[in-house]
Amino acid sequence: MNRFTTPWGELDLTRFPEDPRDQLRAWDAADDYLLRHLAGTDDGPPTDLTGTVVVVGDRWGALATALAAHRPVQISDSHLGQQATRANLRRSGADPDAVRLLSTRDEVPGRIDVLLVRVPKSLALLEDQLHRLAPAVHPGTVVVGTGMVTEIHTSTLNLFERILGPTRTSLAVRKARLIHCTPDPKPAPTANPWPHSYPLPAGIGPLSGRTVTNHAGTFCAERLDIGTRFFLQHLPQHRGPLDVVDLGCGNGVVGTAAALANPEARLLFVDESHQAVASAEATFRANTDSVAAAEFRVGDGLSGVARGSVDVVLNNPPFHSHQATTDSTARRMFLGARDVLRPGGELWVVGNRHLGYHVKLRRVFGNCEVVASNPKFVVLRAVRT
Repeated sequence: MNRFTTPWGELDLTRFPEDPRDQLRAWDAADDYLLRHLAGTDDGPPTDLTGTVVVVGDRWGALATALAAHRPVQISDSHLGQQATRANLRRSGADPDAVRLLSTRDEVPGRIDVLLVRVPKSLALLEDQLHRLAPAVHPGTVVVGTGMVTEIHTSTLNLFERILGPTRTSLAVRKARLIHCTPDPKPAPTANPWPHSYPLPAGIGPLSGRTVTNHAGTFCAERLDIGTRFFLQHLPQHRGPLDVVDLGCGNGVVGTAAALANPEARLLFVDESHQAVASAEATFRANTDSVAAAEFRVGDGLSGVARGSVDVVLNNPPFHSHQATTDSTARRMFLGARDVLRPGGELWVVGNRHLGYHVKLRRVFGNCEVVASNPKFVVLRAVRT
């Protein structure tokens, strides 16, 4: 937990799930800069927050929690970010209904008077969200973005300019910047290019030559990444009515390939990203029989999956949390897989060789086998005993 001093009071904030060992903060200088600007503490007038306030991309709820008295709408792609917002609102003593939580798949408010954008890592996600929000923005809307200087590029500003209107940036303060955009009453009409589809290459098993669908912000939305390609070449060859989970499913190519290889399998696609789960379902539906057994779930890893109910877990774990490199997500995924697997059930993992997942898997499962490797990646198999 860390204390965030804001113009609206001091807040004790945490990421989600809360881990006392985690030293990463639930806010940063970009959040602080934006809130001080809104309050008028940086030699400018305070922003009128009496209208409909929409906060986009609020990573752990720092912005929405600080502005809870103004009853903002938060739009987030992250299930974990939404859970963090709920927890931080409770911790701050705010009304739990003070913030309306929407996902990136939900319909946006019909009118937006103040639009606050925490610039995401994915430029595609920013593009998609600005397109979806643009019809609700009017000439009097106050539009302010925020991010660290390493997150704001010329291409970022060009998106605001092209979709909403004239855009400029502030000076950098503590390595953070603000983006100021003046909505154009007659913006140039531009089409939203998302979702995006592309054909998969040959030589990757059952999905060779088929089409994958990606909503904006999904990992490797423009092309198949080389790690997943390697994984697709070395998936388990099990047959029969097995329960299989594509954990951290992204666009769903791994789980869809498993379903094509074993039509009797029952698939569960899980990701904390709403955009990813939507992509996985679109990919699966386009490439399999529409009555094939599959469930698509936005959630916190394998929480909610019954213990001892799964035969195979397929996993390409992330090793970044926004700008931070961390193995905490992979470790939680491995522990969750151990809990939900039946005795004899298997966890298959692909990862960069240097991440040392074999060491972590041996600690969690007591065993680990190298299924395949190349100079960059390794496919590992651990068995629930």
